[in-house]
Formats: sequence, C-alpha cells, structure tokens
Amino acid sequence: MPDTEPPIVLICRRLLSAGRDRLAARCEIREGGLDATPEELVALAPGTTAIVADPSVAVGEELLDAAGEGLRVVANYAVGYDNVALEACRSRGIAVTNTPGVLTNATAELALALTLAAARRLGEAEGELRAGRWSGWDPGDMLGLELSGATFGVVGMGRIGRRYAELVAPLSGAILYTSRSPKSDVERGLPAARVQMEELLARADVVSLHVPATPETIGLIGAAELNAMPRHAMLVNTARGPLVDAEALARALRDGAISAAGLDVYEHEPNVPQALLDAPRCVLLPHVGSATTRARDAMAVLVADNVLAVVDGAEPPNRVI
Repeated sequence: MPDTEPPIVLICRRLLSAGRDRLAARCEIREGGLDATPEELVALAPGTTAIVADPSVAVGEELLDAAGEGLRVVANYAVGYDNVALEACRSRGIAVTNTPGVLTNATAELALALTLAAARRLGEAEGELRAGRWSGWDPGDMLGLELSGATFGVVGMGRIGRRYAELVAPLSGAILYTSRSPKSDVERGLPAARVQMEELLARADVVSLHVPATPETIGLIGAAELNAMPRHAMLVNTARGPLVDAEALARALRDGAISAAGLDVYEHEPNVPQALLDAPRCVLLPHVGSATTRARDAMAVLVADNVLAVVDGAEPPNRVI
C-alpha cells in the first residue's frame, strides 16, 4: 500500500497458497507453522492487524493482548469458531470471521463415509485382512448394520446437516432432525420430520451430529443419551469433539449399548482418548472432514477475503461478530 507500512498478518499455523498468496500480495506475513506453540505465537503477535487461526489454535486474551490495539480481525480457517474467545474479541472491537459454505459437501460426504464404514465395520475388517487374520469367508463374521430403509437422525439441520440428509435420503426409510426452528424447505424436499432430541435418539438407527460446540451443546451425547438409543444404533460425529462424552461412548460400545460409532473430531485434538482407541466397532479419523483440495483451497480464499475486507474498512463476507 503506497506511503504506508503494509498490514501484518499472523498465520498461526498454515494457510494454503490459494489464500496465502492473496494476503502476501498486500500484507506482511508472519507464520507460526504447524508445530507453533502458544508461546511462540504470542511472541509473533505484536503489531499484527490480523490473526489467521484454525480449530487447533486457541485465540484467547493472552494472544489478543500480545497483538495489541492494532488487531482488527481474527479470521478462522474453519466453519466452527469455538477456539476463539468471542466475548474478548467483541469487547476489544475485533471482528471474527469463519469459512462457511465452501466445505459443506466435503464434510457431509465424510460423514456419509463414516456412516458406511461404521455400519459395515470396514476399519475392523481391513485390519483383520492386513494383519493376516482373515482365514476365509465366514457367514457369521463381521456382521454389520444394513442401511437401506434405516431411520437417520440428523442433529442440527444447518448447511452440513442438510447436505448429509440429502446424501442419505436414497437409503433412508425416514429422516428425523432436530433444529431450533422448523425447516419447511427441508421437509418439502426430503422425507424429513422435526422431532425432539429424545424421540430422535429413541427411533434413529443412525445419529449424526451437525451442531457447533457451544455451552448448550457441549456434552450433548453422554451416557443417558447413548443408553436411550436402540442397541443396534450407531453414532457419527463430524462436528466438534466436545459434543460427545468420549468415555461414555467407549463404555457404550464395550457394553453393547450401541452397535458402532464413527468419529472425525475429539475434545483435545490431536490427543484421542485411549478408551476410544481401544473401543470395539469404532472408526476413528484424524479430523479430515473438509480435507479435499476444492474445499481447503476455497476456505483459504475466504480467509484472505475476510482479512482484506477488514483491512480495507469494508464488511467481511463471513463475519461471526
């Protein structure tokens, strides 16, 4: 920018070149890298105009204070933003943005993949084969859940929940969903009915979570909810780890309270509770819900567009606060 110093953008970990290059054309870039510690980020923060974070980076008061009064925006490289101290940003007049929409298909498709993998015990079956323990076809081996005609429960009918419902609709006998308000457009296009959470848990063969992590949703699925599900039912979580009590889920799988689970997210990533690692019929993935080239590049572009809009004094396209 002529006659002025370029704005400084702290990329806490990594931003793909589709977004990084857009920022680098106009801004000074500081990068923490994939292994950056909180202390290193605090050291890099002074004087920054923008912070680019992702779900693994806690943006709290220490980092905000280290950045100083010139910080104008925290751009999260994700749809969720539970890693950002929203009230601390609000009180400082700092905008917070996210990257919705562009990862809807990728995440919903991953939820479908987990649904199929958990239902048919694919991880377990592949492990048996690779370990050399498969001794031939056995009519009683690796029996799973057949999904044709199943009742799917979609917890949260936002963009991703709706796309998941669309993807499973050809398989479903019925789709039940929860949301804060009725979704008449969804019900017109799909065999979907809005019900209370208690009814969804009692009736669904597959329960898939698609709500953000908020004080109201943390611990949404615990021992009582798992015990309320049919014993043949399964749980899928591609939303946020804190929605599910991991110890209760592992216990429910061990005890046969539910039949299977598929998880892509965990409360204290990258740490995965040993109880889940040891649990039977549990497919575990390393938070790859949006991991397609198309989605991650589009997310990176949105991050850059949000930052540059704030730098230019314009309204960012994806403001959270």
